[in-house]
Amino acid sequence: MATATYLTKATLDFLKQLKTHNDRDWFLANKDRYEKHVRDPFLLLIADLAPAFEKAKLPYIADPRPNGGSMMRIYRDIRFAKDKSPYKTAIAAHFAHQEGKDNAAPGFYLHIQPGQSMIGGGVWRPEPKALKKIRDAIAADPKAWHKATSPLRAGAHKMGSACGLIGESLTRPPAGFPADLPSIEDIKRKDFAISSPLSDAEVTSPGFNKLVLERFRASAPFLEFLAKAVGL
Repeated sequence: MATATYLTKATLDFLKQLKTHNDRDWFLANKDRYEKHVRDPFLLLIADLAPAFEKAKLPYIADPRPNGGSMMRIYRDIRFAKDKSPYKTAIAAHFAHQEGKDNAAPGFYLHIQPGQSMIGGGVWRPEPKALKKIRDAIAADPKAWHKATSPLRAGAHKMGSACGLIGESLTRPPAGFPADLPSIEDIKRKDFAISSPLSDAEVTSPGFNKLVLERFRASAPFLEFLAKAVGL
């Protein structure tokens, strides 16, 4: 996997300015900058991750199409929002599981925002049936769950010192799960996801593709546990 520079100071500067000038006229006047410094290099990063996923045997999709691919839309859905700002002030990509067809399937996530960038993965707010399957899998094999998650909780070197599980949890054990079960605190989770922060220097560094791949590979056992739990 070749070392390359994708995102730059110009990328982050555009996103900072978009936060200040979040309106259609400004965006259209600066659309060339958006395409040159934000969209196109991000799509190139996604394109370069596709063969890397295949080589690393990661069953996730890196689709570099500008529409309908892994990159999420820059446009906000403001139909029911009080905030009518038309644009997101960050760029993001979701790398879906090859066999996933709904929100029960785990996936990787990459979020780029000045001062708030991060790498993530897992399942966010799974529907009740999938949620029950994940909780059952943790209860049935707490040792496997611990093995899949302990490097992430400990802030393993490959994931960064601030890495950890994120999301909301119930205050009490869910119905059918005794309070003294091993890993009961994780069984109480509503979300099964991890977050690994990225500095602006890391985002704009040469070889950012290698850093992203390294962290995806480090979190792959966690996603594999979730995939098996929901039947993929």
